[in-house]
Amino acid sequence: MAELNSLEELGEATGAAPAEETAQEAPVHVQKLDAHGRAYATGKRKDAVARVWLTPGSGRIVVNGKDFTAYFARPVLQMILQQPIVAANRNGQYDVNATVAGGGLSGQAGAVRHGISKALTYYEPTLRPTLKKGGFLTRDSRVVERKKYGKAKARRSFQFSKR
Repeated sequence: MAELNSLEELGEATGAAPAEETAQEAPVHVQKLDAHGRAYATGKRKDAVARVWLTPGSGRIVVNGKDFTAYFARPVLQMILQQPIVAANRNGQYDVNATVAGGGLSGQAGAVRHGISKALTYYEPTLRPTLKKGGFLTRDSRVVERKKYGKAKARRSFQFSKR
């Protein structure tokens, strides 16, 4: 039996391919547009689902046929909606058209934000590291816990009566 001094010699002895050849390359992200030149993405948060179309334009954001400032009246929700655009430094460069259903206003704002982030990466794949670092591409998977039998709510017990 021959003596082996390094991992390369072990690989040569077993007939395995060198490590450089077996390592997979990082996936290359390409631009994904529909027939009309729009980037489409679906965003989700809690029970809300948003369908988002992104086109080059003047920076208008329309949600369910209304301007986003009319649909999301609270400034915090408006800020949440604009976070990916501001992080990517693309203010006033894209028009956003979104339809959102389900959940409450907070969940809907998060869903539209997620959809805008994904659509931006589809339109400009070079923005992916910036948006990924900001945490905008991660779907917030927290949802309401289901109600269990024998309980008043998910975890709350019925009121105890000693007598």
